[in-house]
Amino acid sequence: MTGKGQGFGFGLGKMKELADAFKKAQQVQEGAKRLQEELEQMEIEGEAGGGMVKVIVSGNQEPKRVEISPDALQEGADVLSDLVAAAMKDAYNKSTTTMRERMEELTSGLELPGF
Repeated sequence: MTGKGQGFGFGLGKMKELADAFKKAQQVQEGAKRLQEELEQMEIEGEAGGGMVKVIVSGNQEPKRVEISPDALQEGADVLSDLVAAAMKDAYNKSTTTMRERMEELTSGLELPGF
């Protein structure tokens, strides 16, 4: 227990710091919610084979659709499988980069401990 008159060791300055930290956290939370909605609406395209195969995902890496050109079909199943996998990887990499960049924008300027 602390002595009389010392409270919990929080001066007024500490209370203001705490209030500011909560406000920043709330802003980040609201921004993160908006960002989540934005990422869900995004369409990020990965491609392979010079555009013969395209995979479109959301900013959250959720698959939306696959586009395969007739030329890709003529390449045979093995080549087509490789092209789809490569396009998926391309789309995934682009979407994770986009997500990371948007998160950095959201948290930049905030001096949050531990980030």
